[in-house]
Parts: sequence; C-alpha cells; structure tokens
Amino acid sequence: MSSAVLCAPAAVQPAAVAPIVPGATPLLPVVGADTRVPLVPGGTARYVDLDTAASSRALEQVAARVTEALPLYSSVHRGAGYLSQVSTALYEDARATVAGFVGARGDDVCVLVRHTTDALNLLAGCVPDGGAVLVLDCEHHADLLPWQQRGPVTVLPTGATVVETLRALGTELAAAPYALIAVTGASNVTGESLPLDEVVQLAHAAGARVLVDGAQLVPHRRFSLAGSGADYVAFSGHKTYAPFGSGALVGRRDWLDAAPAYLAGGGAVQEVTVERTSWVAAPHRHEGGSPNVLGAVALAAACDALAALPAGALAEHERALRERLVAGLAALPGVRVLRIWADSAEPTGVVSFTVAGADPGLVAAYLSAEHGIGVRDGRFCAHPLLARLGVPAGALRASVGVGSSLDDVEALLGALDAFLSAGPQVPYAQVAGRWQPADDPRATDLSSAARGAGCGPSVR
Repeated sequence: MSSAVLCAPAAVQPAAVAPIVPGATPLLPVVGADTRVPLVPGGTARYVDLDTAASSRALEQVAARVTEALPLYSSVHRGAGYLSQVSTALYEDARATVAGFVGARGDDVCVLVRHTTDALNLLAGCVPDGGAVLVLDCEHHADLLPWQQRGPVTVLPTGATVVETLRALGTELAAAPYALIAVTGASNVTGESLPLDEVVQLAHAAGARVLVDGAQLVPHRRFSLAGSGADYVAFSGHKTYAPFGSGALVGRRDWLDAAPAYLAGGGAVQEVTVERTSWVAAPHRHEGGSPNVLGAVALAAACDALAALPAGALAEHERALRERLVAGLAALPGVRVLRIWADSAEPTGVVSFTVAGADPGLVAAYLSAEHGIGVRDGRFCAHPLLARLGVPAGALRASVGVGSSLDDVEALLGALDAFLSAGPQVPYAQVAGRWQPADDPRATDLSSAARGAGCGPSVR
C-alpha cells in the first residue's frame, strides 16, 4: 500500500510590479490630451502642449463638473426660484473651496475675479492712500503695471543670488516705510522664487503686508496663506486647469472692506438713492454685476482635484519633467537655459531658453508647424526681467503641468535636435511681426481645425 506524501505548497511569488517613474505619465487627465493637429509637411501629430504657463487645458473632472452644473444654472443671490437658490449655493460653495485651497484664515475674504491681472488691479485700489508699494524688477507685468499706475512704487533691481536679493529687500524696508510688498510666488519665465517665509518675515518686521502673485505657484505647489503668513494671494483659473474665466484674490478683509467698490453695479450695493450709495462688505463689494457662476464652479473643481493629490506628488512629477528638460537642453549645442538666481531651489516646471543664432519666434513656429509642439516665444510679459537676463529680444519657454509627461519633453528635445542638425523643412516668413510657414495650409477656424484634428467629419 503506497502512502501519499503531503508537501507544503510552494510559496506564491508576488507578481513583479513595475516601479513608478515620476513624470512618465500625466498626473491627472486633461481634456483633449489625444488631440491631433495637422503638420505643414504633411500628416498629423499628437499635440504636445508645453505652454501651460500661459494657459492650461481643463481637467477632465473640471469639464465634467461644469457639464453637471449647466442644467442648474440660473441667477444668483436674489432669485426666488429653486435653480437660483441652487446656483447661489454652487457659487458660494465654490468661494469657500477656493479659499480653503489656498489656506485662507478664518477672517480672510475671497473675491472671485476674472484672472490674476484682475485681482492685482483690484488690490491696487485697496492699498490705503499714500501707502507705498515695493516690487522687484523680475515681476510679471500684471504685478508691476497696477502699482506703477497707482503709485508710489519702488521697483527694486533683482540681485544675482537669492541671498543678495533678500539683503536688498531688507535694506530697502529699513530705509523707507512701505504698505505692501508684491512678490511672485514663482517666475513665469524661469519657475524660480524667493523663499516666501523669509520675505514675509522681512516685510512684517517692517510693518508691510505681502501679496503673492500665485499665478505660477498655486497650480503647481501646495500654498497656504495661514502657513506662509502672507497677507494676500492672487491666481487664475485659466492657469489652474479651469479655463472658464474665473480667478481669485484671497486675503485680509480690512483693506477690501474700506476700499471703493472695484466694479460699481448691482450686487455690490446695500442702498442706492440719487444722492448717495451704501456699499456692502467684501467680497460682494467688489463683485458688481452678474458673477461668473460656472467659472467659479470650474475653479473650485480644479482646486478639489489638485488638493486630492497625494502630498508631494505634484512637486515630484514636475521635478522629474523639469530635470529631464533642463538636462536635455544643456546637451544641445548653442542652447542656454535662463536662470534668475544662481542659488535658487525647487523651481516649478517653467523653463525658458535661447537657441544661439535663431530667432525664438522662428523656432516656435517650426516646432508647431513641423512637429505639433506648442511652446511660448517672446518676452512673456516680463520685459524688465528679460532685459536683465541679457535677452531683451525674447526667448523660448516650455512649461509643464499635471497633464504633461516625459514623452512630451522627449518630443521637444528631439524636435530641437532636428532643428539644429537639419533646419526647417519648409520656408518661413514674418507676417505682422510673427513667424509662420510661407505657405501654411492649416486652418485655424474652429470647425476646420476640428476636422483637421480628427474631431469631426472629414471633407474633401
């Protein structure tokens, strides 16, 4: 009689799990990620969007939220109808979400505006009369022109290093009283920034408030008013994956309550007679007229999506993309990557560069026409900074975000290498100051572009 031998089951080996490579795939899905565009030499290519610093595509969940809200859209704040009440709740809930996303303190106020430029012009009218403003010459025009227009303003030269720049700020603050320091949260040219905690410490010690231009910071890094100690932050929905015409100014209430209404009209008033008007408090004081309800809903949805990402995931994603981009550009002959400060740390995913002997506009036109790659060229609304960096005629800028991947970066690097080694395949000419293919068959009207990109019926 044979006996069975019982053997212990073999240990089950876990399936191999491929390591997660930061930046290898988009962090969040964006609308139109697979859009194909026509190329001038022939054929089509997947559109590579490396211009997110100018305007970002909508997140898919932002578009879905807007679609969900559209059937419920109605007037807000004074409508008796049920949908008016729903729309009012959507709008005010969006305000609370946006404020929470940037770490608003309990007594802060969130004014919903059109974009960062709108927010900064609004705040410029709220600085107490006679209060001087201090800015650096590395600012975007939106954080320079409103202060120049109201005055008095001091534009401080940017130092060669972060240390030198902070020292200059401290010296200037000790020499004269300022009501406000306006500072970029991240440069729209290089992605660099000053350490905000040190700027806030210097300003508050001198009795000045701090405004953070968060247009290039808020969509790319976690930011908190309460955590940083900054007094105000301004940012745009169209750079925060919610291109539906909304933005925000969030910060201290007192200046906003005391200032004249930014946009005089219905909704901003408490009582009107032919002799005088009584204004309501902020935020409604500065939101005259019918507000952009769907824009607010979209911005709040984008804030929710970004807030739900694991801590550090966004910074790690952009760091991987930026490092590969900078390394790849450095390996190309004649390419120079621009930097403001030699000792800056942790820039966002914005990289500007020049190609020796090549007009930036021509290179950008080539990348679009022959490779389907979108980048920015010019002076990026930062003319004083470009002059300081030694490129007053302009440069090229590639910028990444949650919808970008390493494939996008490699596509740009490969296209630049082809430009340097073989040059353009088609002739180019300047038309009204802009480079474009001399014979460009691509349509740019909506219906024709949609057909050319495979979004509609084909025509012969």
